[in-house]
Amino acid sequence: MNRWLLRSTLALLALGVGGFLVAASGILPITASSGHWPITAWLLHFSMRRSIATYSAAIEPPALDAPRLVLQGAGHYETGCRPCHGSPAFRHPRVPQAMTPHPPYLPPLLHDWHAEDLFYIVKHGVKFTGMPAWPTQQRDDEVWAMVAFLRTYPDLKAEDYHRLVHGENEKMAALSTVLTSQAPPQAPDVVSANCGRCHGVDGHGRGLGAFPKLAGQRPAYFIAALHAYARGERHSGVMHPIATELSPDTIQELAHYYHRQPSSAAKLAESQQQERIGHGKEIAMRGLPRQRVPACMPCHDPNRSNRNPTYPELAGQYAEYLVLQLELFQREQRGGSAYAHLMRPVAAGLTPEQMRDVAVYFAALPSPTRQHVE
Repeated sequence: MNRWLLRSTLALLALGVGGFLVAASGILPITASSGHWPITAWLLHFSMRRSIATYSAAIEPPALDAPRLVLQGAGHYETGCRPCHGSPAFRHPRVPQAMTPHPPYLPPLLHDWHAEDLFYIVKHGVKFTGMPAWPTQQRDDEVWAMVAFLRTYPDLKAEDYHRLVHGENEKMAALSTVLTSQAPPQAPDVVSANCGRCHGVDGHGRGLGAFPKLAGQRPAYFIAALHAYARGERHSGVMHPIATELSPDTIQELAHYYHRQPSSAAKLAESQQQERIGHGKEIAMRGLPRQRVPACMPCHDPNRSNRNPTYPELAGQYAEYLVLQLELFQREQRGGSAYAHLMRPVAAGLTPEQMRDVAVYFAALPSPTRQHVE
């Protein structure tokens, strides 16, 4: 027995030394142009699938059929995924096809994966493939939005994909020029090329609460938010890569452009929301003393002129977006300006129903009467 153990140990040692010498010799090709040996490709793919199945087994998917989730996921796919994985209009971008392994065109493959598998892949990435992890690990809601889009992706035609990504922004921009007696201010290039796809050229988002409204937002808050995204202090795998590429001058230009756009109250289903609006108004005006929740209006009254300029405008914002921000504050996953920490104890004292009520109230408020800050 001891002799067998000694021989086995020596054999393993010899294999290890031999493997090191082969690697040290430099004769193993590491070029992407050479591809993988078939056995290497099989082993890596097999190991990947088994690892994903093991680690995703305990993940419980939320409901993923909300249209706003699909819309949100499509917006980021266009920015972060299409350059490697293509789209229905252009399936195989040339440069990524020279990678080893090359990123596949996804629709034919997605039916092989469960939602929890896709979540694990998108959130954590895959070693040895070039597939990156989600830029921040604190925003599972963003990852689930991408999964919601991927589940619908195989059924999309090129025109469907284009509509999801770009919406009606092109038509809206042209129509606003025709209907107004004076052409709207020229949008900065970054709005036309990037921001407008999700937030709208007019700053009113895409409906459904997938993306926040930016129209009428205070410049000081807007600037502080983008800098917080760029520093990684406000978590978002969608906004962090975008914000890091914006210069301070561009951020200033964006802030003042969107501040000049007229804002409006969100459209609500009247029959369903009146009771919620009443409850939300009570919270906003008086707070919930027994739950140690202060009133909202001292900081967020849209018509109060002496507010801290870095506090955001909430009037007319999508209720879904406001609920999400309160949930992130409650989980201590929401950063922002130097005052963001003030919201954590506020959100911690609210129930999900109360969050929804106060969000619906602010969404129903009309545009603030304000002076433009230039």
